[in-house]
Formats: sequence, C-alpha cells, structure tokens
Amino acid sequence: MKNSSILLTAAMMFTAIFATAQCNNHQASTSNNDHATSNVVYVQNWHYNQTPDIVGVAMSDKNFATLVAAVKAADLVKTLQGDGPFTVFAPTNAAFDKLPEGTVANLLKPENKAKLQAVLTYHVLAGKVTASDIIESIKRNGGGFMTKTVQGDPIYASIVDGKVVLEDAQGRTSTITATDIEASNGVVHIIDTVVLPE
Repeated sequence: MKNSSILLTAAMMFTAIFATAQCNNHQASTSNNDHATSNVVYVQNWHYNQTPDIVGVAMSDKNFATLVAAVKAADLVKTLQGDGPFTVFAPTNAAFDKLPEGTVANLLKPENKAKLQAVLTYHVLAGKVTASDIIESIKRNGGGFMTKTVQGDPIYASIVDGKVVLEDAQGRTSTITATDIEASNGVVHIIDTVVLPE
C-alpha cells in the first residue's frame, strides 16, 4: 500500500512537470515565431492552430489599424471573412497617410460609406492570386497586365526595378512590399500607397 502511494505521488509529480514543460515550450515557440515573422505581418492563431481569415490577418498587426477601421466603417468585415477566395492588396497606415490631409477622416464618415466601399473593394481581386501568379502574368503579357478588381475598375501590374508595381485608374502607382501572406480565405499582399478607382 505504501509503495502504491509513492508510485501514485511520483506519477502525479511527473505529469505536472511534463505539463509545465509543454506550456513553457509552447510559449517560447509562440514568442519566437512572432519575432521571426514580424516583418511578414502574419500571426498564427496558436490557441486553435488555425490560419486567420483576411480580416484576422489585418487585425493581427497595428500597421493595418487604418485599414481595419475603414473595413469596419464600410461594413465589409463579413464580406472579407467570407469563403472567397480573395486577393487583397493591403495598404499600411503609412500608405493611408500619403493621401491628402483629411481624406481618410472624410471617407470614414457614414455619409461616404459607398465611396469608402468603392475604394476598399478596388484593393480586392476575386480568387487567390499569388506573387508568382502576378509575375507570371506580367511576363506572359510582355511586361504588364491589366486585371479587373472587385470594385469593377481595372488595375495594371508591371515590374519596375525588380519590384511589382500597381498602377490605378488615376495613374497613381503603388509598390508591393510584401507578398503571399496566407489567410484561410485567400492571400494578402502589402502595398505602400493606397490605389484609387476612377
């Protein structure tokens, strides 16, 4: 009886130590992963071990705070959480800051919801289009190609100085600075300038 009690106590101690070690390893792994991928702006949902949807990807990084606020104001959260797949050219806060002063505040007003929706959906393509797909299309079409956005207006992609550049309907250009951020319902590419429909 005494030996059984000792064995039971030892087993319980081993289980507690093992659980603590597993928890510590999990936290270390999460911390290291977040650090390693901070430049890629991608955060894994460690609790459920699932890839976030497009809205989740944007919400996972403070550099997309303006984009997230705009998506919410435009009532596009559910749309971008849908099955898709979608390809999103995601402007950073710095990209929105390049717009004339007051532009973002004006777009976020309830009365400008339709205009905001048009701007945001101009950053979205139907289907999943990876960086290699874009580059292949550019090469196949002699150095550039035009594609239709969800908003309806086309956007033009080409390679300038080794980087993929988008030209919007107003002739403005935006460079893709990071590519292929996986989402459960598509893919996100980061751009340094907001693109605008006609």
